[in-house]
Amino acid sequence: MAALKRLLTGNGRRHVKSTTREGELFRERALIAMGVVALLTVFLALWYFRLQVLNYSHYQTQSTQNSIRPKPLVPGRGLILDRNGVILAQNVPAFRLDVTPFRAGPPDQWLPALRARVALTDEEVENYRKAIKGSRGFKIVTLKERLTEDEIARMSSDRWRFPGMELTPYMQRYYPYGNLFAHVIGYVGRIDEKDKEKLGSESSALSHIGKAGLERYYEDLLRGKIGYDKIETNVDGRPIRSLGRVPAQPGVDLRLSIDINLQQAMVNAFGDHDGSAVAMDPRTGEILAMVSLPAYNPNLFVNGIPGLLYRELMDNPSRPMFNRNVLGGGPPGSTIKPLVALAGLESGQIDLNYRVFSTGEFFIPGQRRGYRDAHRGSGWTDIKKSIWDSVNFFYYKLAYDMGIEKLDRYMQEYGFGQATGVDLSGENKGVVPSPAYKMKRSKERWYPGETVISGIGQGYWVATMLQLVQGIGAIANDGEMHRPHLVWQVRAGYQKPWVSVASPAKKRISSNKAFLDVIKDGMHLTMVVGTGASLARGAPYSMAGKTGTAQKVSRKGSASMNPHSLPLHLRHQALFVGFAPVEDPQIVIAVNVEHGGYGASTAGPIARKVFDAWLLQRPADPAPRLEPAPDEIMAAELERLAQSKQPAPVTTEPAKSTESTKSTKQAAAAAAKPEEPKQ
Repeated sequence: MAALKRLLTGNGRRHVKSTTREGELFRERALIAMGVVALLTVFLALWYFRLQVLNYSHYQTQSTQNSIRPKPLVPGRGLILDRNGVILAQNVPAFRLDVTPFRAGPPDQWLPALRARVALTDEEVENYRKAIKGSRGFKIVTLKERLTEDEIARMSSDRWRFPGMELTPYMQRYYPYGNLFAHVIGYVGRIDEKDKEKLGSESSALSHIGKAGLERYYEDLLRGKIGYDKIETNVDGRPIRSLGRVPAQPGVDLRLSIDINLQQAMVNAFGDHDGSAVAMDPRTGEILAMVSLPAYNPNLFVNGIPGLLYRELMDNPSRPMFNRNVLGGGPPGSTIKPLVALAGLESGQIDLNYRVFSTGEFFIPGQRRGYRDAHRGSGWTDIKKSIWDSVNFFYYKLAYDMGIEKLDRYMQEYGFGQATGVDLSGENKGVVPSPAYKMKRSKERWYPGETVISGIGQGYWVATMLQLVQGIGAIANDGEMHRPHLVWQVRAGYQKPWVSVASPAKKRISSNKAFLDVIKDGMHLTMVVGTGASLARGAPYSMAGKTGTAQKVSRKGSASMNPHSLPLHLRHQALFVGFAPVEDPQIVIAVNVEHGGYGASTAGPIARKVFDAWLLQRPADPAPRLEPAPDEIMAAELERLAQSKQPAPVTTEPAKSTESTKSTKQAAAAAAKPEEPKQ
């Protein structure tokens, strides 16, 4: 059929292959293929040249990184000690339980067995579940921060039952004296997202960071520098050998100017009162003691405080978490009078011979409203008497004559209305009364009567104990004002010597010795014949001071109101400032007792006890007490909280005797009767 088709279409002629053409076609194709191969070879050669020569360093580094994994070495956090070398913040060895989720498996499979060996709270389990949700399974998650010795022993023997779980050793922060230095030292806590942003790459190696107090302010020094251990690994990521180490640099140790005995004596002196106080060396600005009461136990925060305990602290109306010396403040009352008198002298408004006749009620010219004095008239009053007898009339008139602008300027010069610069974060600047402040605050104009009450530390005043101790310290130190500070010395290692920290900048508020002497004399007379005379009785040293009362409610009518007759929450703030010895001041103090009534009866006795403890070297009684181990503290607090939520047991046991029944009834009656406020 094919032959027939060729005959019909091609007249019977056959097509013959051309070997010459096929040879040419083959050679063309071979040349093209060789060209392509040559180009690919050149391209590959250039590519290898780029890899092996031009980018050798880059890929060599990547290769090394793939085979050598740096293991971070966390440095020991710097210690914090008092001026005598007593350790106030240290590091203790501890173990935590870390879990690698993808190796451990679903929590429901191993939690029941693990809880039989390790005490886990519902909060810890819930935190773990939240941490692994949406995260990569190979990222290590801490299930429990601190294990007890018994838990460590059980997990060490049964660890093979729990794949993906490791006991990780670390150094835990521990505060041996707990509440005593809570608002000074502060505490460390777990790193959160904001901390990670701040620290950058270092956050992956660190678990804790300073959250409050000196721990926060000196975080960069206390933390030290992270080191690395170079570990060579195989393709499976298993360690083979160590290729060297970049050692970690321990944190810097801090030695404070605070004396632990004086700190405890100050706390003891407050008794059951709430308030704050600062004692300072006026010659250097070194803080010798500083308390804010009530306080809290910083050990509870190191590994995360349970929610119930935290809510209990936050719901406490006495605000134990609130640092009254740094964040607080209020009207200084009569304790500001020595500085107002100095401002009057320095401004030229009055001279050393200035005196006024106190009628007991000051009237602004053209007004009928009077501003009363607690003494109902003190007669002729000079500068000294105005201080020791606390004559309000004198300061009403002085403030009115000076004018609020001049008074504001000099109070700013004496350190009020601005941070003192103490080495603690978040310091309150306070407020010096001024028309500008009132306009900004309430959009209202200033009235002359507001100038008058500003002269006695009332009105818009907000002053902290740090500001008061700084200002009174300048008077004690012949006009030279030092910045209050806590850190005295530092050392960059246990074997290194202590190095004194450079003293903060000082400032002179007055160079006129006569002005300063008359103020000192007035404060000294306060403790001899004035409002503080009973406080200095029997002291083997001389002291100068000024009592004060900041009102919570105004007086009614023309009668003075006894603050002790008021409910506790409405009582005045009791204040005292002073220094001793008068001839060579070594300590200056500012005390504020919340709802304490009169300064002379409440705040003054606290200052006297602090003076005695420092100048007479009297040991605190009771003495500072060491706290138990951190896990014991947490266990005790949780047990206390659990017991407090249980109903009281009902007893059916009959009374053993008539006497015991009588005493029981008396105790019940005493418990039902409201406690009388302390005088």
